[in-house]
Amino acid sequence: MPPECQLFGTLGCHLCELAEAELMPLVEHGLLVELVDIAESEAMFEAYGLRIPVLRRIDSGEELNWPFDAAQVVNFLQ
Repeated sequence: MPPECQLFGTLGCHLCELAEAELMPLVEHGLLVELVDIAESEAMFEAYGLRIPVLRRIDSGEELNWPFDAAQVVNFLQ
């Protein structure tokens, strides 16, 4: 079973929408992804504001920065 992940982004972010589209087929096959809006936290906005979207593994804390495609996400999750 793949690890749970968080996708850091914010509303109105075109790149975040593209990242979500890349993740959807994986979500349909069991990947759990929590969408985290960085605008809700000043600390998260400072940490991720210039980097979003960022996919983060909850188990290890490893991060995959945009741009990524589904194949790169699969490799990241192994």
